[in-house]
Amino acid sequence: MPLHERKRSFGLGIQERLKGMEKKNILTYEGLQKLENELQDLKLVKRKEIAQKIKEAREQGDLSENAEYDAAKDEQRDIEARIEELEKILKNAEVVVEEEVDLDKINVGCLVKILDCEFDEELEYKIVGSTEANSLKGKISNESPVGRALLGHQIGDVVDVETQAGILQYKVLEIQRSNV
Repeated sequence: MPLHERKRSFGLGIQERLKGMEKKNILTYEGLQKLENELQDLKLVKRKEIAQKIKEAREQGDLSENAEYDAAKDEQRDIEARIEELEKILKNAEVVVEEEVDLDKINVGCLVKILDCEFDEELEYKIVGSTEANSLKGKISNESPVGRALLGHQIGDVVDVETQAGILQYKVLEIQRSNV
């Protein structure tokens, strides 16, 4: 077999293997709904709005010096990129059924109350997949240092979390189903 054919067949093998290795996006049902709603809004509403903006900008004449046209095209590109991103996330989504989460240990979909041993402060987090993590809303990723360290632990466990600031200790106080 000529070298160029071997390279091509080898390359296809790698591509096929990589397709099967795409990362699963762990989502709660709430997170899934939010992404599906955003995708629907982008496809049904935002696309029409931007098409109208482009049409109006075109009607103004010379496109080479038309800032509104350029801005609308940029916005269209952003919308299409976000649609593609959302479709990829949803294609590889794995939904955690929160009603079926085992409450004996911390899992994705749990609401956990922990005690920061150093500052004697209670914290509450919902453990979610990285796609829907939002620390301002108390949602931490199962892939974050704290989330990863807490997974699998039970009430009463003291968990060491290695962070850039050093090792932090948390005691697991409660594990509940999330109604958030």
